[in-house]
Amino acid sequence: MMTLTTPALLFPAISLLLLAYTNRFLVLAQLIRQLNHREGSQVRDLAKRQIENLRQRIVLIRSMQRWGVISFLLCTLSMFSLFMEWELAGKWCFGASLASLVLSLAVSLFEIQISCNAINIELESMENRS
Repeated sequence: MMTLTTPALLFPAISLLLLAYTNRFLVLAQLIRQLNHREGSQVRDLAKRQIENLRQRIVLIRSMQRWGVISFLLCTLSMFSLFMEWELAGKWCFGASLASLVLSLAVSLFEIQISCNAINIELESMENRS
C-alpha cells in the first residue's frame, strides 16, 4: 500500500531541481547579454560558435524545466489521488512523475555536456591569443 508520504518525499527534491534549473537559465541569459554587449555589430567566428551553443542550451533548459514541472504536477496529482483513496491512480501518477523526473535529469546531463563544450570554446580562444 502506498501512502501520501511516498510522493511527498519528492517535493523538496523537485523544488530544488527547478530552482537550480532557473538559476542556470538566469546565468545563461546574463551570458547572452554580455556577449551581445561585448561583440557589438561585428560578431567574430568564436562568438558565432558560442551563439549556437547558447541556443542549444536555452532549448535544453526549457525542456529540463518543462519535464521538472510535469513531474511536480504528476507528483501533486499522485498525492491527491492517494488522498481520495484512488490507490491505483496514485501509483500510476507517481510512476509517471518519476519518469518525468528521470527525463528532466537526462536532459540536464546533456545540457551539462554542452556547457562543457562552451568552456572548451573559451579555452580555445585563450590559446589562440597566446
